[in-house]
Amino acid sequence: MKATTFNWKYLISISLISAMGGLLFGYDWVVIGGAKPFYEPFFGIAGNTVLQGWAMSCALAGCLIGAVLSGWLSDRLGRKKLLILAAGLFVAASLGTGNADSFNVFVLFRILGGVGIGLASNLSPMYIAEITPGKVRGRFVSINQLTIVIGILAAQLINWRIAQPVPMGATSSDIMVSWNGQTGWRWMFYACTVPAGLFFILMWFVPESPRWLAQNVANHSKARKILAKIGGNDYAVSEFASIEQTISETKGKTKLKFLKQPGISKLLFLGIVLAVFQQWCGINVIFNYAQEIFTNAGYSVSDIMFNIVITGCVNLIFTFIGMFTVDKLGRRALMLLGAGGLAGIYAILGTMYFFHIQGLPLLIMVVSAIACYAMSLAPVTWVVLSEIFPNRMRGTAMSIATFSLWAACFILTYTFPLLNQLLKASGTFWLYGCICLLGFLFIQRRLPETKGKSLEEIEHELLKN
Repeated sequence: MKATTFNWKYLISISLISAMGGLLFGYDWVVIGGAKPFYEPFFGIAGNTVLQGWAMSCALAGCLIGAVLSGWLSDRLGRKKLLILAAGLFVAASLGTGNADSFNVFVLFRILGGVGIGLASNLSPMYIAEITPGKVRGRFVSINQLTIVIGILAAQLINWRIAQPVPMGATSSDIMVSWNGQTGWRWMFYACTVPAGLFFILMWFVPESPRWLAQNVANHSKARKILAKIGGNDYAVSEFASIEQTISETKGKTKLKFLKQPGISKLLFLGIVLAVFQQWCGINVIFNYAQEIFTNAGYSVSDIMFNIVITGCVNLIFTFIGMFTVDKLGRRALMLLGAGGLAGIYAILGTMYFFHIQGLPLLIMVVSAIACYAMSLAPVTWVVLSEIFPNRMRGTAMSIATFSLWAACFILTYTFPLLNQLLKASGTFWLYGCICLLGFLFIQRRLPETKGKSLEEIEHELLKN
């Protein structure tokens, strides 16, 4: 049988465009950390811990809304239209947040940006999974995680370059009347409009998902044309026949009945646990509360800004490693490596905090945790979630899993300051280590290997078991 020759240039270009949703997700998620010391005095919330916490996490409310809407709307309207909507929301949120003159307006546009994050975080990896062949799907879906990491690093670098030096001993009043307090923080948000606008324009030239089109008889010819452009006529015929078979097997069943089937409910449970674990493994605490973590480690403000950039660079480098090993080592092996590795690193980190070990040794362990996460749980969780659900209800199931992920992130973000106060840094990292150990045992027992298989092959195998 003749080997399929894929149109790699076409596949890479449409994957990169759709993965720009991940870049905006990463930038919007992290930019607020750099703007935090400057918008708080401007809005007069520097001494109000409740409003400070709400400002930092209000975007999560939007993420939850976006995650819920993404599944329902994408199964009806398609993946492409929802990604265009997400791009539009990022543009509006960037301009609105940067131009806000009141705290309520600031929060409103942060929530709007959160809706964009919720849509993009669900749809970008799902779209890439639905257009790419099985043998390289892991690598291609990981492009979305790569762009998230690039967005995070871009936000860290832009924040660092925009912010002017803050004099030692400067008060909130001093910061409020400074350039940083009046204008600088606004440009940190405005900067996102450039990639957001580019994403909005380019998404109009990206085709709809052939697997979504195949569910509607009127769109069958469009689905075949897209598949043919990806891998030629023979590939289009065989791939479309496989897609049609899985659709016919579930025809006539409502989504609710389908979700209640024993095999589907097990997959949904697996997806929810993996999504929650990706957040509760604790790594996002290092990004969201880097200032507190490095302050406890004995670093000054200027050192902290530089250390944050270092963590972003390490995150990027090891994401590349994860991308190029996910289709070789497999999803299961990397997930086990991530869970087990973090459990060990957190045990050491907790011990360092307990014995007040500061400086470079602690920075090395923090960077090691980020490296471990970046090459395993960060990209591979999204790969697995985009693969394990059947075609007919992938949008709905991904929406439920993504909603669970953002709900877990909300809980993580809110509980860290409380845990840090109650258990101190040492006890908090030991707790995250225990969670990672439990995650390791769950993955070892429940996660099947899916590398190198088509989505339809995965569906048949998982529903059969």
